[in-house]
Amino acid sequence: MRLRALLALLGAALLVLVGPPLLTPGSGTETGTQIPGLRFMVPNTPGGGYDITARTAAKNAEDADLTHNVEVFNLPGAGGTVGLTRLVSEHGNGKLAMSMGLGVVGAARSNDAPSTLADTTPIARLTEEQDVVVVAKDSPYKTIGQLVDAWKKAPGKLPVGGGSSPGGPDHLAPMLMAQAAGIAPKQVNYVPFDGGGELLASILGNKVAFGVSGVGEYLDQIKAGELRLLAVTGPERVAGLDAPTLQEAGYDVNFTNWRGIVAPPGLSDAERVKLTRLFEELHASDEWQQSLKRNGWDDAFLTGEKFGDFLDAQDKRVVSVLKELGL
Repeated sequence: MRLRALLALLGAALLVLVGPPLLTPGSGTETGTQIPGLRFMVPNTPGGGYDITARTAAKNAEDADLTHNVEVFNLPGAGGTVGLTRLVSEHGNGKLAMSMGLGVVGAARSNDAPSTLADTTPIARLTEEQDVVVVAKDSPYKTIGQLVDAWKKAPGKLPVGGGSSPGGPDHLAPMLMAQAAGIAPKQVNYVPFDGGGELLASILGNKVAFGVSGVGEYLDQIKAGELRLLAVTGPERVAGLDAPTLQEAGYDVNFTNWRGIVAPPGLSDAERVKLTRLFEELHASDEWQQSLKRNGWDDAFLTGEKFGDFLDAQDKRVVSVLKELGL
């Protein structure tokens, strides 16, 4: 009996010693952020903005000990609507989320997709960023003024590439730029690519005269001198980059992009709350805040119904702008 009592005491002592580390701050246990088997879908090719956002979020969540072994996978096609259709078909799957943004809003409209973002569960808007107007390092255009002067002379002969379908940010930005420069948007030779990764090769290979994409996608190539940055599309210059805004250059354009996370329809309240809490904790983490600065992303955090209302407003905005541009 004495031996049995002694073993019981030792077992209790071990539980005391082992128990606390399982509940240490940041482990994700007490905040309910651990989602075993969580997968992030990227609805375009590797290297694009959705891809960078998803992989950064997954790594930061793991580094912050919020959840573990997050799988990131790509399902490109039709400007993100192939991925959107897959997401909507995963009804009730609380272990799946999709990285997305304004490009998917536009693609769903321009491709007349069977599913829309209204069919998803909105989780969180994460970032906002400016688009950049870039050319290859050996391009004859040294300034935005030189590029636009040549563009105005022969709009159809200077193709512009973007990493989104018509109606997406990389399409709307150059169309608004053309309109501000006195070029009819219908004359613009826009070449769509399925994400910034595909677009990059065409810019570097001079297959397009210039490209428009998110600043975070091409920050490394700009700093390495592979791409020449001519202008940014937002209201202010981007810190650390030597380029004017389009407004500074004399073109009345103020345009920014955003990215966020949506989940399949039909989630239980508990699953929706848990996914939302994961991104709330991620947003508050030092790891994520450092990633915002490193990638040139502006914090635009918004969750739940407010994000859902924002998605609805963005859909209406895309329709309105396309009509205004005569597209």
